[in-house]
Formats: sequence, structure tokens, C-alpha cells
Amino acid sequence: MLLRADNISKTFFRNTDNSNYFFAVTPLNLEIPPETVTVLMGRSGSGKTTLLNMLSGILQPSEGKVWMDNTDLYSLTDMELSRLRNERLGVIPQARSAVDSLTVRENILLPAKLYGKPVPAKEAGYWMKEFEIDHLANAMPKELSGGELRRMAIVRAILQNPDVLLADEPTGDLDDENTDKVLSALYALAHQENKAVFMVTHENDALKYADRILRMEKGQIFPFEK
Repeated sequence: MLLRADNISKTFFRNTDNSNYFFAVTPLNLEIPPETVTVLMGRSGSGKTTLLNMLSGILQPSEGKVWMDNTDLYSLTDMELSRLRNERLGVIPQARSAVDSLTVRENILLPAKLYGKPVPAKEAGYWMKEFEIDHLANAMPKELSGGELRRMAIVRAILQNPDVLLADEPTGDLDDENTDKVLSALYALAHQENKAVFMVTHENDALKYADRILRMEKGQIFPFEK
């Protein structure tokens, strides 16, 4: 299994003196292989989240194609793409993603219930305890801190058992202890469960868990230089 981007780019409208659009991501090729943690470093505004959203099927590229094996993500209907993302693509978003009317446990188990998959209750209990949110199982999202919401989103993505896990600043709201737990878990998923992990971040803590490190600047990807 391979997630691959072929010559993808993203432009947005911006009315300026010189042009009516700008490249958030310039045309690029990228492969996200299994059994590998790929870390993409870069400052805020460099295009990392835009790229991740295109890879995950959330944001259609202006040009190019994104492939999951031999399937072009953006050739699928909305229903087909939603099912593929539920079954094969896990996303840890940077933005808040909780459903406010559901408890923490219900939020975590929601992806399985949406498509009638077996509910991984035992696994949910394990990961909630691992990330120290098991005591919040019946709490509502509005009662949680930013770090607790982030850990809830991480558990939900892991429980999908995806082939590819895309993580957008997954440790942004976490203390040092939980940062190490999350990064260790993502590394284990890649190397023990044969998952492809793609993480965008600006935190140097992630580098020691990376098999491959890239850098993004002004919408372009470069080799990372320490």
C-alpha cells in the first residue's frame, strides 16, 4: 500500500497588484510508504496543513492527483471517498474536531459506528488509559482542555486502524510526558503494525522518532538539513 501525490498543487484567490492567486502548495510529488514515519517540518504558513488536507481527501488539489494504491482519491464520489477515509485513512487534525453533543467515549467510537464496523470498546479502553483520558469517558468536549481534546482525537484516529495515519501537529497542546507517549505510539504503529505515518510539525521532539525528515517552505518540499 502506498499513498502517493503526483504533481499536486493548491492555489487560492488573492487579489493583489501582481496576481489574482497564490500558490499555497507549489506542484510537487510525494510518496508516503508503509512501515515508515515521515516527518514534515516547517513554520506556520509554509503549506504543511494544506498539503496534509490534500493527501487526506479533505481538500481537492488545484492540479495533480492523489493515489491510494491504484485509486485516485478525487475521482471518487463523496460517499466512496468518505468510506475510504473511514476505513483506510486516519487523520489527527490540528483544529478542534469533537462532536459537542457526544461524550468523549462516543466521539472516539463514532467512526466505527458510522459504517457499522465492530465497535473496538476494549481497544478504546486501552488507549484512553494509555493517554490518561479514561476518567473522562463520560465527559462532554466542552469540559476538556486543549490537550485532552487532542488526545481524544489521537485515540479516535488510532482506533480506526487505518493503513495511513496523517497527523497535523499532534503534540501541539501536550506536555512532555504525553508528547513522548504520542510519538512513541505513532512510531510503534509504523514499525509494528506496518502503517504509513505522515506527521507535520514544527517541534524538534518529533525528529528522533522519524525515519524520514522533510522540510516545507513557501509551499515547496526540500530535504531536511539539521
